[in-house]
Amino acid sequence: MHYKYCPECGLKLIDKEAGDDGFVPYCTACEKYWFDSFASCVIIMVVNEFDEIAMLSQPYLSTVHRNFVSGYISVGETAEACAMREVEEELGIKLESLVSTGTYWFSKREQLMHGFVGFAKKQDFTLSSEVEDAQWIPHQEAEKLFFPARVGSIMPLMYQDYLKMKEKNHADNH
Repeated sequence: MHYKYCPECGLKLIDKEAGDDGFVPYCTACEKYWFDSFASCVIIMVVNEFDEIAMLSQPYLSTVHRNFVSGYISVGETAEACAMREVEEELGIKLESLVSTGTYWFSKREQLMHGFVGFAKKQDFTLSSEVEDAQWIPHQEAEKLFFPARVGSIMPLMYQDYLKMKEKNHADNH
């Protein structure tokens, strides 16, 4: 979000130089810079012991594609805690472990997505009202649901990170 008015007093902001950051919206009344802000979210590729991926149908997000679990990080919450909470809320399952795949910029919605692969035992889902349907899908079939990559899509990037993780684990165990 690019600020045009001060969120505290409502005064129209001016551009003022802020060192290495260049010109930044500034409130002359509050004497405060208002740097651009964005939402921080999580996206979790949930995988079970059979190499199946939980794929969700959430029509309010996308009417065409299946998605990974995702959600907004609450104030005071870590990305890891949010990932665990979102999986439990949306799928009704607890993760056994969580591995970061890094961060991804989702320009369509100006969000910084913290990516994770979450590992869980295969079990039935207890879906939240946000989720219309969810299925465990073999990872080779799941790949077809998000390839070829749509512009700005994070799921193919996470899937590639997951395959690299599997390769490394296989190499380390042999």
